[in-house]
Amino acid sequence: MARFELKLPKMGESVAEATVTNWLKNVGDTIDMDEAVLEIATDKVDSEVPSEVEGVLVEQLFNVDDVVQVGQTLAIIETEGDATPAKKEEKAETPVEVAPEVVSKVEETVVKAKEAIQPAIESTGDRFYSPLVRNMASAEGISQAELDAIPGTGKDGRVTKNDMLAYLENRGKQPAATASASVTSSPSVSPSAVEGSQQKSKAPVSVNGGDEIIEMTRMGKLIAHHMVESVSTSAHVQSFVECDVTNIWNWRNKVKDAFEKREGDKLTFTPIFMEAVAKALKDFPMMNISVDGDRIIKRKDINLGMAAALGDGNLIVPVIKKADQLNLVGMSKAVNDLANRARNNQLKPDEIQGGTYTVTNVGTFGSIMGTPIINQPQVGILALGAIRKVPAVIETPEGDFIGIRYKMFLSHSYDHRVVNGALGGQFVKQVADYLEAWDVKREF
Repeated sequence: MARFELKLPKMGESVAEATVTNWLKNVGDTIDMDEAVLEIATDKVDSEVPSEVEGVLVEQLFNVDDVVQVGQTLAIIETEGDATPAKKEEKAETPVEVAPEVVSKVEETVVKAKEAIQPAIESTGDRFYSPLVRNMASAEGISQAELDAIPGTGKDGRVTKNDMLAYLENRGKQPAATASASVTSSPSVSPSAVEGSQQKSKAPVSVNGGDEIIEMTRMGKLIAHHMVESVSTSAHVQSFVECDVTNIWNWRNKVKDAFEKREGDKLTFTPIFMEAVAKALKDFPMMNISVDGDRIIKRKDINLGMAAALGDGNLIVPVIKKADQLNLVGMSKAVNDLANRARNNQLKPDEIQGGTYTVTNVGTFGSIMGTPIINQPQVGILALGAIRKVPAVIETPEGDFIGIRYKMFLSHSYDHRVVNGALGGQFVKQVADYLEAWDVKREF
């Protein structure tokens, strides 16, 4: 018999950790080669960890909601044949004699150190804290009572890494566990006054008998956290441009069948729009930036995030890397591939990382325009409205007349901390100019 260490595999250059979301196998279960043992999550992407060997699961080293670093051992599988041993055999070492006075001094030092440190953070009652959460609490000087007061969004109310980060971010503004202490130490403030101020800051939600309470999904909680964080970080402003896409509409109708026959993929409007955005970002590189404190990071590559709808109603943003280097065929294949794998929950963690600008198509749901929230740490996001057939004034050398045109609104949200109105407006106008100047004789 041999013991095999099932480790968290490398999932991309920028992915260093994952959260255990569900164990598919219990201790004692038989496992086949390539059979999934557990489910993990990295930010928005869920995936499975398969076994590299056949055997029996004998040990689970992490619990649900624990955060695991890439390369760490997740579980021990006992196999019939040879496998990578769980622990290397240690060579016998010759005992080293130590003087009694040295031992005494070391023991004294250890006792003093134990007396100096704070009491260890522990799981209390029915509340479990993962090793990562306990380490974070110890490093930030969070007491046991303060930790117990932090609301948890994990399974069974467990406190997760994201809960800790959100709490630490607002700790200095509204300390949670020190409210009662501040009341007792300040005789001029009564407990009822504090309770009243807390009620004003957060209105209670009443639940009637016929109301249904629905628990937010893990992804829903993450999206909610990211949206609130983005609004509190960036100064959101918007610019809107109406764009005539009649030439694109007619050109696509003319070539879409031939395109699908030759390339094996459908030609949608999205890759056409993404191509125009990539061109505009090359013209306005200060839209392809990120903010890091008081520094601006000007990105070398143009990596376009593409918001895609999932079956459960949530959105995910896969990234088209180096989008400015793709022709229309390459862009179309990238868009279709990422959209299909997003719907089937088959995206790799690295495929939602590294975006420098985001495009979202609100027109898919019938909206003519929208005011999207910036995907941090980017500084801009473009919403594509629905294409509508509308009457419009058409200017010709012979005079103006009314005609039917296909038009849409482009809604540009940008971070006013670093992008002024001129740049934000010029950028979205450049995207519209590229779309309106579409060559109807273009070969795909």
